[in-house]
Amino acid sequence: MNGAGPVVLVVDDEPETRKFVGANLSAKGFRPLLAEDGSEAMKLFGERPIDLVLLDLSMPGPDGVEVCRAIRHQSDVPIVILSGHSRESDKVNALDIGADDYLTKPFGVAELVARVAAALRRSQGTRTDAGNTFKFGELEIDLEGRMVMRSGKEQTLTATEFRLLSLLIRNSDRVLTHRYILQCVWGNTFAEDREYLRAYMYRLRKKIEEVPAEPRLIRNVPGIGYRFVTPNTEHAASLN
Repeated sequence: MNGAGPVVLVVDDEPETRKFVGANLSAKGFRPLLAEDGSEAMKLFGERPIDLVLLDLSMPGPDGVEVCRAIRHQSDVPIVILSGHSRESDKVNALDIGADDYLTKPFGVAELVARVAAALRRSQGTRTDAGNTFKFGELEIDLEGRMVMRSGKEQTLTATEFRLLSLLIRNSDRVLTHRYILQCVWGNTFAEDREYLRAYMYRLRKKIEEVPAEPRLIRNVPGIGYRFVTPNTEHAASLN
C-alpha cells in the first residue's frame, strides 16, 4: 500500500463490504481506515486527518445519516454514501444532508475508484493561483471581479445569475439538489419552485455554454438537481 495516498474512512457494518472496499482501495494506492459502525467512525475521524469518507446509511445507531450530519458540521471532507437503496428519494435525502455522491450496492471496482477519485478532485478545487479565477476551456470566470468571458467575449450576467454560477462553480463536480440551490440563491421562500430554477438555468446556459441545447458544463441530474462538470472529471462515473 502506498503510504502517501489519500486516507479513506470506510464505514460499513457488513464485513464483506469493508473487506472488498478496503482491499481494492489499498490496491489503487489509497489508505483505507475501516469502521464497523457509526461510533467507531466518529472516533477514527476525530483521531487523524481524513481525506474522504465512504459511508453506509443503514447501520445500527448512530446510523449513516447521523454520522454524515455530525461530520458535515465540523468538516468539508468529501462524503460518498454507500447504500443498497436506489430510490431517487434516498439519493436526494443523502445529498440534502451534506453527502457529495451516492454509490448504490452492488458496485464494481472501477465505479468505486472513479467516484472516490472524482470526489477527491472536487475537494481539491479548480481554482487558479488567483484564488477566485477559474478557466474551463474557452470559459473564464473571475468571481471576485464578477467577470465572465466566453471565447474572449465578456458575458453580461445579472446579480442572481452570477450568484447561481458562483454556487455551482464552488461546488464543481458535486450534485446539488434543486432545494439546496433554491435555498442558497433565493432563500427558503423559493425552496420548492423548480420551474423558477429551470428558467434561470436556461438563461445561464445560453451565456456560458458553447451549445446551450447540449450543455457540457451545467448538467441536469434527473429528479435530483444539477452538477457543474469540470473537464477533468467529465469521463468519471456520474450519479446513477
